[in-house]
Amino acid sequence: MAGLPVYRWRLAPDGYATRRQLRARGLRPGGQGVAATLERPRRRRGPLVAFLYRVDLAKPVRPMTPGRWSALAKANAARRLCPQCRRDAGYVIPTSLGTCVTCAYPGGMAAA
Repeated sequence: MAGLPVYRWRLAPDGYATRRQLRARGLRPGGQGVAATLERPRRRRGPLVAFLYRVDLAKPVRPMTPGRWSALAKANAARRLCPQCRRDAGYVIPTSLGTCVTCAYPGGMAAA
């Protein structure tokens, strides 16, 4: 990243944006490299660094195809399926438990 312009927090010129800012505008970097960096100073550690991309070189976000919608629906359904009892929990299973609440606490919550 040597040779890239470095801007301080909130002082980047117009025409640059982070990935999130591009996405909010319906854009994506589109294969372009990082154009500049943005640094936010911190007291006890090194600065936070954000990568900036040129807005004029950004491309529109690709539309969702029926195949992508299908794959996304299957992935979300898999996150709801309990690996222990193999039932749809009705919610996304927390990774901290690894199973649905019923399987994680078989005695029930009232016993605790």
